[in-house]
Amino acid sequence: MGKTELLIVIILFNIFFVMFVVAVVIYIRNYRQRKKEYLNEIEMKNEIHQRELLATQLEIQQATMQQIGRELHDNIGQKLTLVSLYVQQMLYENKVPEVNERIDQVSQIINQSLQDLRSLSKTLTDDNINQKEIVTLIQEEADNTNSFKKCKVSFEHNFKQLDLDFVHKNVLLRITQEFIQNSIKHSQCRNISITLNTSEDILWELKIKDDGIGFDEDKITSGGIGLTNMKNRAEIIGADFKLESKENIGTALHIILKKQA
Repeated sequence: MGKTELLIVIILFNIFFVMFVVAVVIYIRNYRQRKKEYLNEIEMKNEIHQRELLATQLEIQQATMQQIGRELHDNIGQKLTLVSLYVQQMLYENKVPEVNERIDQVSQIINQSLQDLRSLSKTLTDDNINQKEIVTLIQEEADNTNSFKKCKVSFEHNFKQLDLDFVHKNVLLRITQEFIQNSIKHSQCRNISITLNTSEDILWELKIKDDGIGFDEDKITSGGIGLTNMKNRAEIIGADFKLESKENIGTALHIILKKQA
């Protein structure tokens, strides 16, 4: 074999070797790309499935709350109304001043309980959320909490009207209610501040903070029902959820829902 033929063989060998290496590289790259797409698809399906599960759980909770609200209004509310009428009749028929004074006190307690029951019933039903603006709903929640004088709730916002559908208003209201209830029950707080803002890139941003005893996040192995509910409600609409707490300082909740591009 001459030098020319040997050179041609070497060149051809190198060409085939390079082509083989390129083919292997392309195959590996395509394989990795397909694997990545497959994993992304699986992750997306899992995320969709998880959201559907969360949506189902929240729908069941919402249906239960609606049923409780209707029962409070239709059953217990009617009975309290009947008791109030009986007490009014006793007040009218009785002629002893001292007894009348006690009956009047009982009547006032029943009427106040009836008002509180109706307010709670409205809060638990969808009609109240559909008919009112989110600012009104949160302000009513703050006012109701302030009426108990256990802690002071303040509410601020940077808009007059925010066009939100039922789902978003329901999420904001239920998370606010859950945080307030947890703070009053566990944190021994004196103040709760609520801020709801919107901007050019953010549909809404909710911040809630208390000045209670807080808790050590490192010692919390799993969230309670309240924390889980708040997080699930935020995740189901694609909002970013962040909860921070420090002992003897307080707990802060920060939820952001960005506008769709």
